[in-house]
Amino acid sequence: MMATEVNSLSHIASDKPHAHHHHDHDHDDAQSFVRAVEHASEERGLRLTPLRKEVLELVAAAGKPVKAYDLLDQLRERHGNAAPPTVYRALDFLLEHGFIHKLESINAFVSCHHPAEAHQVPFLICDNCSSAQEVCDERVAELIEAQAKAFGFRPQAQTLEVHGLCKNCRKG
Repeated sequence: MMATEVNSLSHIASDKPHAHHHHDHDHDDAQSFVRAVEHASEERGLRLTPLRKEVLELVAAAGKPVKAYDLLDQLRERHGNAAPPTVYRALDFLLEHGFIHKLESINAFVSCHHPAEAHQVPFLICDNCSSAQEVCDERVAELIEAQAKAFGFRPQAQTLEVHGLCKNCRKG
């Protein structure tokens, strides 16, 4: 895609009001996040099993992207007999219902800032400290959707991950 094509569509997102939220990706209160997911699960009639909830709590408490095998190790410390398929099934459920995000480029998981809303968001990933910042600005997704439509393309999924150095790592 040429830069001029993208720039020619920049007016699409800027002509309309937009929602932009800034969040630090570490949940100061992981338990309130878990309660929000429990509430969303109840409203949608989903079954948040004890294991799914425990995996969710581990992802939320991590404060940064966490890999499935790290979650498995933590579960084994607590229960001794956790198996990879068990963890992956719990992660699949949490992903499917939008409670967590998977960062494809580093194969890790982070909790979602808006567990009650289905959405696709870009992430800024620090290559030094592994922090991940969710960019909650619907204009980005709208711009990609508009560009796809202009090319006659029907998107099925969207992954946008930008790697670099976060503000804290740039200072050091």
